[in-house]
Amino acid sequence: MITQDDLIALVHNYNPRTDAALIRSAWDYGARMHDGQTRHSGEPYFTHPVAVAALLTEMRLDDATIITALLHDTIEDTKSTYSEIARQFGPQIAELVDGVTKLTNLQLSSSEAKQAENIRKLLIAVSRDMRVILVKLADRLHNMRTIRSMRPDKQAQKARETMEIFAPLAGRMGMQWMREELEDLSFRVLNPEARNSILRRFITLQRESGDVLNRISADIRAELERAGLQAEVYGRAKKPYSIWRKMQEKELGFSSLSDIYGFRIITRTPEDCYRVLGVVHGRWRAVPGRFKDYISQPKNNGYRSIHTTVSGRDGKRVEIQIRTREMHEVAEAGVAAHWAYRDGVRSVNPFAVDPAKWISTLTESLDNAEDHDAFLEHVKLEMYSDQVFCFTPKGDVIQLPRGATPLDFAYAIHTRIGDRVVSAKVDGLRVPLWTRLRNGQSVEIITAEGQRPQSSWIDLVVTGRAKAAIRRSLRDEDRARFIRLGNELLRVAFEGVGREISTKALATAARMLNVANATELRAQVGAAEISARKVVATLYPETASAEPEVDAAHPVAGLEADQSFTRAPCCLPLPGERIVGITYRGKGIVAHAMDCEVLAEYDDQPERWVDLRWLDGTHPAVYGVALELTIANDAGVLGRVCSLIGEHKANISDLRFLDRKPDFFRLVVEVELRGVAHLHQVMTALDAESAVAQIDRTRDPALQP
Repeated sequence: MITQDDLIALVHNYNPRTDAALIRSAWDYGARMHDGQTRHSGEPYFTHPVAVAALLTEMRLDDATIITALLHDTIEDTKSTYSEIARQFGPQIAELVDGVTKLTNLQLSSSEAKQAENIRKLLIAVSRDMRVILVKLADRLHNMRTIRSMRPDKQAQKARETMEIFAPLAGRMGMQWMREELEDLSFRVLNPEARNSILRRFITLQRESGDVLNRISADIRAELERAGLQAEVYGRAKKPYSIWRKMQEKELGFSSLSDIYGFRIITRTPEDCYRVLGVVHGRWRAVPGRFKDYISQPKNNGYRSIHTTVSGRDGKRVEIQIRTREMHEVAEAGVAAHWAYRDGVRSVNPFAVDPAKWISTLTESLDNAEDHDAFLEHVKLEMYSDQVFCFTPKGDVIQLPRGATPLDFAYAIHTRIGDRVVSAKVDGLRVPLWTRLRNGQSVEIITAEGQRPQSSWIDLVVTGRAKAAIRRSLRDEDRARFIRLGNELLRVAFEGVGREISTKALATAARMLNVANATELRAQVGAAEISARKVVATLYPETASAEPEVDAAHPVAGLEADQSFTRAPCCLPLPGERIVGITYRGKGIVAHAMDCEVLAEYDDQPERWVDLRWLDGTHPAVYGVALELTIANDAGVLGRVCSLIGEHKANISDLRFLDRKPDFFRLVVEVELRGVAHLHQVMTALDAESAVAQIDRTRDPALQP
C-alpha cells in the first residue's frame, strides 16, 4: 500500500494547490473507521480505498473525488454516518460518498426486472454527479485486479456483472483503457482457457517474428521525420479479450487475424493529424472500409481521433490512431476529462465534454421503455454501440449505432417520420429498409400518409428509440381490438355467475387488481394478461370454485409411472413457475425452473429434456426456498420478521446469519411455501416491514443436482 505522503505527492504533481490537510484528515478517518477489517486476501481493508484513490489520481481528478475514494466504503461497512462525514468533510463529499454507497448496494446481476430498475437508479446517480461513477469504476477495477481471493462463484458473478455493465459503461464514457482492462480481467475469470491460449499464441508469434512493435514504430517515425512532422509514436498489442471477440465475430482463427497490433501517433495540432494521415497513406496501402474520421465527426463523449488501417510489413494489417495531445487526454480520461486538473486549476480542454450533456444523450429515451425487457435491451444497445454518421438530404448529420438501417435513421429524426416510412434512398439509390448504413452515406426517407409500423420492423432496427416507438405504435393499434375482446370475455364471465357487468363493477375490480381504470382492465383481459375469471373472483370470492388439493408426492404432470421427481437445488422451482425436467442417471427426473442458468449446459442434449408442468390446484406448503434479508439490528426486529412469515402460513425450516454489523444483519431464511403466489405474498409482507432494508430470493447455480 502506498503511504499517505505518496498519495498526496501524486495529487500534488497535477494540483499544487491541493488541500493536503483535508486529504490527510480523510486518510486518518478512513483508516480509523476500517481498523480491524480485512479483505478476502487477508490484507487490511483500508488498502482498497487507498488503491482506488491512487487510480483516480491517474485521471488527475479533484480533491473531492480523491477524498470520496478514501471514504467510499465507510458508510456501508463501518459505524460512520452521512451526517458525520458532512460535518467533517462538507456536504459535497458526503453526497458523493452516499452516492457511491447506493451504487454499491444495487444488485445489477439480479433478475431482469430488478436489474432494469437498478440500472435506472445507476443512471440517475450518474446524472446527479458523474464523479460517483468514476469512483465506482475505479473501485470495480481494483476489485477485479484482486478478485482471485474471492470464492469461484462470486468471481464469476462479479466478472459477468463487470462485462455486462461496468466495462461498456466505461467505454461509453470514453475511458477505453479502463474498458479494455475490465473486459480482460473478466475474461480471465469467465474463460481462462481461451485467454491462456491467446497469450501462448502471442508468445509464439513474438518468437517467430521478433519485436514487431519497435520495428513498425521506427518505420513510422522515419517517414514522419522525412516529411518534417513532429509527433510521438506508440505501439501496443491488443488485449486478449479484444482479439478473442474479433475471432468470434469474424469466425477466424488466430493465424488469420492480421490487425492485432495498434499504433498511436500524437501530433501538435489538428492540421498535423491530417498531414500525418497523408504520410501514412502515401507510404503504406490503406485498407478499404477501415477509415474513420472522429475529428470532424466526434463521438458524444468527446472522443476525437483519426482511425485508419494499413498493410504494413509482410502484408500484415496495422491499425493506426492519429490525434493531438489534447484529444489524447480526452481519449484516455473520456468524460472524466471535465474534472481533470493541471497546475492547481481545472484544465481547460476544448474537447472535454460537459457531463450533463453527455448523460442526457445516454438517457434521452430510456424512460420511454415501458417494460423491463425493453429497458434492458435499450441500455445494452446504448452501452455497446459504436457509431456511424449519415447525412440527411439537407446535410444534417445523424449519429447512429453500427448496424443501423434507414428505419433507425427515420426514427432518429422524428417518431412521426419513422411511423410513416414506406421506402428509402441511400446515396440516391432506392434500397430495402433492412439495408445496413455505412459512414458518410446520404439517406432520404420517403413517407406516406396512412402508413403504419409493421410488426416485422422490430427485427430490422437496432436503436432502442426505434424499437420502443414501433412497439408503442403496435400496442396502440391493438389496444382497441383488445378492449372489444376483453369486454366480451368479461360479459360472458359475469353472466356465468349470474352477475351483471357494469362500469362501476369493473372500476372496483381494476382498483383491487392495481390496474389504472376499467378501460385498461378490459384491454388487459383482451390481451390475456388478466383472466376474466380472475376479475369475477376478485369481486365475488364466493363464486370461485374450490381448487383440488394436490398430492405432494405427485405434484407434476409429464412423468412416466416409474419415474421419480425432485426439485433442482440450483433454482428450487415452485408451483406456478414454468419448469422443465432433465434426466440424471441414478437420480430420475430433476425439475428446473425455465429460467435456470444451469439449463444452458444441456442445450446440446435434447434427449435428456422432459416436458413437465405443475398440476393445477392447491399445493401443500412443503416447497423450500431461501430468502436473503438485510434487517435493522434493533430489538424485536428478528421476532417480527419470523412472526410475519408465520402469519402467512409459511414454515421457517432454517435460519443462518451471513453478516453481523452494528446497525444491520444479513441473514438467509429458508421457508416452506405452497407456490410462487405464496412466495410473493410473504416477500411483499416482509418488504413492507420498515425494518427490512432488502429482501431477495436466492438461487445458487453452483448447487448442481
